[in-house]
Amino acid sequence: MNYIKNPAKIEEKSFEIIQQIIDDIRPDYTFQNKWEEAIIKRAIHTTADFDYLDSLVFQQDVIQEIIHVLQNKGTIFTDTNMALSGINKRLLDELGCKYHCYVSDPETIEIAKQHGITRSMAGIKLASLKDGPKIFVLGNAPTAVYKIIEMTESGQLQADAVVAVPVGFVGAAECKEEMLETDIPAIVARGRKGGSNLAAAIINAILITM
Repeated sequence: MNYIKNPAKIEEKSFEIIQQIIDDIRPDYTFQNKWEEAIIKRAIHTTADFDYLDSLVFQQDVIQEIIHVLQNKGTIFTDTNMALSGINKRLLDELGCKYHCYVSDPETIEIAKQHGITRSMAGIKLASLKDGPKIFVLGNAPTAVYKIIEMTESGQLQADAVVAVPVGFVGAAECKEEMLETDIPAIVARGRKGGSNLAAAIINAILITM
């Protein structure tokens, strides 16, 4: 059988096909800038879903905010270990950035039990106590998105940027619409679609393009 075996060539060919399909189904579609192009195409590459041409929303100069945090040795907080595992650690390490997922930490579990909240919400509370600029990367937990909004509005949290792309049927679409009503710099996937793989892909797209 004749097929491509080189990983780099596979990815290169995938992006060629993505552009060909965009040209075919949306001939008048234009990307706002190279950053949004990189993010949207990698979102499609990760999910094979061309709905992200329209459903990804970028507000409050979020991409530049993310770049600023990354360039200033900030910290990425994810809502799942799956999202964290998908982010390119080598590039983060080269930038001197930190990265955490608190969802399974004993302290997180205890806070969740004490306050009757989800572990994802407890993880946001823990992250708020850490110094330095912060990026929240959320692909699974609508409650984490709501918690960020609540703590930001009450002055308990400074979220420099949020990737809000939870997937699901309970609160997923709604929490993202709530995020779009705020002034928080955010990348939002409107509707029910999203996921940890998408969340990681968005950060990777920025890291690779920097």
